Amino acid sequence: QVQLVESGGGLVQDGGSLRLSCAASGSILRINDMAWYRQAPGQQRELVATITLGGSTNYADSVKDRFTISRDNAKNTVALLMNSLKPEDTAVYYCNANTIVTRPVRRLEVWGQGTLVTVSA
Repeated sequence: QVQLVESGGGLVQDGGSLRLSCAASGSILRINDMAWYRQAPGQQRELVATITLGGSTNYADSVKDRFTISRDNAKNTVALLMNSLKPEDTAVYYCNANTIVTRPVRRLEVWGQGTLVTVSA
């Protein structure tokens, strides 16, 4: 089994910063792409940022130049540094990982439980 555990959410003022972290554990051979998604109240879940095994990144237009996704392959973690936060960034943020697991060997997509980020005006 594989689990993703997120941390770092909370309340921050407009213009502030937060760093989210997500740790993967379990019988993992490899983690390929990792991503952060978010879902605002009453809205659909949207892709925020992705990072490949090799470190290539992509961002939603709404967060470009403000958010930075990174990963530590040795620790099986992915982080999202969020700067210049705006009230419209308020959402539950979800970690996602595309993994190769063992017992049996197979591909498995895993989601974290979500962590709430609230940006006040």
